Amino acid sequence: MKFERYGIGIIKGMTVTIRHLLRHPTVNQYPEQRLNISRRTRGNELIWSRERCTGCATCAKACPQGAIEIITTTNAADNKYEVEKYRVDTGYCIQCGLCVEACPYDALFMGFSYERAKYRRSDLVQTDDELMESPERPASGYFHPDIAAK
Repeated sequence: MKFERYGIGIIKGMTVTIRHLLRHPTVNQYPEQRLNISRRTRGNELIWSRERCTGCATCAKACPQGAIEIITTTNAADNKYEVEKYRVDTGYCIQCGLCVEACPYDALFMGFSYERAKYRRSDLVQTDDELMESPERPASGYFHPDIAAK
């Protein structure tokens, strides 16, 4: 019969615990301390420019989830499309950035927001005015190096 020492495992576990107890914490306390995010992050929102958008719908075609809905009408006087409705369902959006890369007129940008949780699924659908750029919703430098330089 082999002689066994009881309690050695408990002592080893306690030494690991005491060593980690005396270390400086490396974790951010999230709600109180904001995270430092990169300038080029792909956030959880899209920012749309009505002035640059021509209604070509390449962003909607490039979206693998079908989260973008765009409705246009033709303007006979100017011989152009006019965007009547632009909707993005962020509940289906996977933040891949393919719509931003596909837009030939640089009318779409990714934003910085990653705190877009809602209580109702219908609140996740963003429409025209909610997608516009504002001081609260700055555009990210993802796929736009000129914005990232600023």
